[in-house]
Amino acid sequence: MTSKSANPLHTRVCDLLEIDIPVVQTGMGWVATPSLVAGACNAGVFGFLAAAGLPLEEVEASIRETKELTDRPFGVNFLMDAPGAAEIVEMILRYEVRAAGYNRAPSADLIQRLKKEGVLCIPTCGAPRHVQKAEKLGADMVIVQGGEGGGHTGSIPTSLQISACADAVEIPVLAAGGFKDGRGLVAALAYGAAGIAMGTRFLLTQESPVPAQTMHRYIEASLGDVIVTSEIDGMPQRVVVNELVRELEGSNGLSRLLFAFRNAMEFRRVSGASILDLLKSGLAMRKNEGLTRSQLLLAANAPMLARRAMTEGDPISGYLPSGSVAGLIEDQPTCQELVERIRTEAMDALDRLQC
Repeated sequence: MTSKSANPLHTRVCDLLEIDIPVVQTGMGWVATPSLVAGACNAGVFGFLAAAGLPLEEVEASIRETKELTDRPFGVNFLMDAPGAAEIVEMILRYEVRAAGYNRAPSADLIQRLKKEGVLCIPTCGAPRHVQKAEKLGADMVIVQGGEGGGHTGSIPTSLQISACADAVEIPVLAAGGFKDGRGLVAALAYGAAGIAMGTRFLLTQESPVPAQTMHRYIEASLGDVIVTSEIDGMPQRVVVNELVRELEGSNGLSRLLFAFRNAMEFRRVSGASILDLLKSGLAMRKNEGLTRSQLLLAANAPMLARRAMTEGDPISGYLPSGSVAGLIEDQPTCQELVERIRTEAMDALDRLQC
C-alpha cells in the first residue's frame, strides 16, 4: 500500500481497509460476485461480496471462491433482518473476512459479535440521523448514498447528503451516488467524505458478471433513460427505464400484487427460505422501515426482477437498478484500468486546484 506521504489521496479509509486509494466497490445483488470483488481488490481498492438473497451454501462457496481469487481484504454485504443473517456472520468470522456491510434493520447483537472479533462494520445509510444511529451501534465507517445512487434511493442530492452526514459523526464517511471517476473522488473529499463507494461504475467493467444483453442496455442509456420509479416494490428506486417499468407503471393494483406474489414464491425457492422465515423478515422490514402493507407485499419484486436481468440476461422483463452515472458511461474497462484511471484523474484534478 502506498504511504501517506507519497499519496495525497490517502485517508483513514485506506488504513482501515488496507487499500491504495479510498474507493469501495459496493455489494450489488447478483452483480458483486467473486470475480468482480477479486478484480476490484486486486486493483488496489476494496470490494464487497453480495450475499443478500443467496442460499447459505452459496454464500459460503462465494466467500471461499473470492479468497482463492485474491489475497487482498474484502467484505461481505448482507441484510441483518433476513433469514440466515446470524449464520452469515459466523461465516464472516470463520473465513476472516475484513468487513461486514449491511443496511436496513441493523442488529446490535450481530454488530457486537462482529466487532468483538475485529471485523469492520460498514452500513449504508441515507440520512444524518441514520448515520448517527449507526455510529452509536458501533459502525467503523458508513457509506452514505445520495439521490443519484442506484436502486433504492432518496431525493436529497449526494453533495448535500454527504456534507450533512460528514458533519454529524466522527467516523469516516464514504460518499455514494453519482461517482464514476477521479474528479468525483476529489469532489467527495472536498465535501468531507473520506472516500467514495461505486456500484454502477464497477457493474460496467470486464469482471462484472452481467450478461451482454443487459450490459448493452446500460451502455446505451442516456441521462434521460435513468429514472426513479416506485412501481417495482412500492419504494423509490433509480433504474434504467425499460419495457418492464413501462408495463408496471400502466398496470393496476391487483395485477401488481399478483405479480409480487409470484415473485415472492420464486424468491423463496431461490433463497431456500421457509414461509415462516419470509414472514419474520417481512415483519422486521415493516417495523424498521415503516413499510405499508402494500409495500411489504411488493418487497419480493426487486430481488427477483433484478436477478432476471443481472443473472439470466433478460433486460426486458427484469429491472436494471442504476445510478445516474449510467447515462454518462460508455465503456467497459477492467477493474485495474478503471482504478488506474481514477487515480490519474484525481491527481490531475488536485494539480489543477493547486495552480
